[in-house]
Parts: sequence; C-alpha cells; structure tokens
Amino acid sequence: MNPDLDFLLAHLARSHVTGGTTSSPPTEEFLRRLAEQLGLHSHDLFLVVGRPLPEGALDFDRTAGSWVSVLVQHALPLPAADRERLRARARAMAAAPRPVRSTEPPAALPSCAPGFGPLLVRMLALRNLNRTAAAEVMCLMSDVCKSPSTIAMVRDGVKELDAELLDGFAAVLGVPATVLAALTGVRPSEGSVAPAPGIVDVAGLIWEVRHLTEAQVRGLSDMAEEFGRK
Repeated sequence: MNPDLDFLLAHLARSHVTGGTTSSPPTEEFLRRLAEQLGLHSHDLFLVVGRPLPEGALDFDRTAGSWVSVLVQHALPLPAADRERLRARARAMAAAPRPVRSTEPPAALPSCAPGFGPLLVRMLALRNLNRTAAAEVMCLMSDVCKSPSTIAMVRDGVKELDAELLDGFAAVLGVPATVLAALTGVRPSEGSVAPAPGIVDVAGLIWEVRHLTEAQVRGLSDMAEEFGRK
C-alpha cells in the first residue's frame, strides 16, 4: 500500500475509532472493523486501499439499478417499522438462491480517474447505481440534485468534490458527511449533521438490494408503495 493510503487509514482510525491503529498493509479484519465504525461497508474500504473485492461482489442485474430510485421514492416517507419490513424482505430475497441470469457479461466497476471524487462514484457503483441512478437517488435522499453528466464529470475527475456533493454522497452511503470529509479532505457544509435515521435505513436498503433482479426490485417498490397507501 502506498504511504498516502497508509496515512489516510491511520487518520480515519484516529478520527473515528477509539484507540484505532492500523498496520501496513492493513489486515482484512482491521478494514472490516473500521468500516463498521465508520458506517461504511468493508467493500468500500477495499476500494480505498485497492484490495480485490470478494467473489460475487459485482454480481448485478444492471437493469435493476434503474428501479432503485423508484424504491427509494416510496421507502423514504414510510415509518421506521415499514422500512424495516422492506429491509427484512430484501435480505430474505438476497439470501435465497439467485434466479438464473442471462448471458449478460459480469458487471464491472466504472473506469475512473484517480482521486476521491471518482472513488465515491465507484462506491455507488458497488451498490449497482450507474450515473443516472446515482443522480436520481442522491436528489431524493439529500436534495442535492445534479445531472447524470455531473456525476460522470466527478467520475472522470473533471469536476472536483465540494461540500454540496459531499453531502449528497454521504446521504446515499448513509454516513455523516464528516466521515467522507476525513476520507477526502473536503470540508463539509456548515451545519452539516449526521443523516436522519430514515436516510440511514434507506441507504441500508440500497445496499441490500444490490444483487437483486429487476423484477425483485420492482416487487419491493410495489410493496413500499402499498405500505404508503395504508
């Protein structure tokens, strides 16, 4: 691991984990523990340090990602009990044997320029969110409304991260903007607060549906819409 990443992980550990220390290279156990403390997933930190993702991490039905924003739209207004019912259903679907897929080639993370903005875009891609889905979900969850082309510019290193974008990424990932600020060095917006419990729940739902098929995500969206009618 290069010295910059070594320093970054040590900084994250000192900033967010009581008594946190790391070794070089960091162990998988350390990355998992740090990710849990930060509110991220270990796969996210695997991206940070360039560690290979576990087998199956990118086993996506890419057409399902376009339905995630519909699911988010219906899930956000729900009470906590209904959000948990959705998440429990998503976890049960994900744990069941996966339906036979087409001959579509395996998904791959987008090619990105170096830098922390592109890294955050790749984190959203780990959730089966392409640039259009990422823009839609970010707008719904944070009121940071950017075009898909803006997300692509961040991915390509053409547009730098700012406080507003940091808030948007933080909401979709379900973590405080201060966590991403420690990761990226971008100062969070003034008065930035930790995401509300409903946002954290929906960010968790996005993670839990990443391996589901389009039909399954649409089914969950219908379920959420039905909950909202009660």
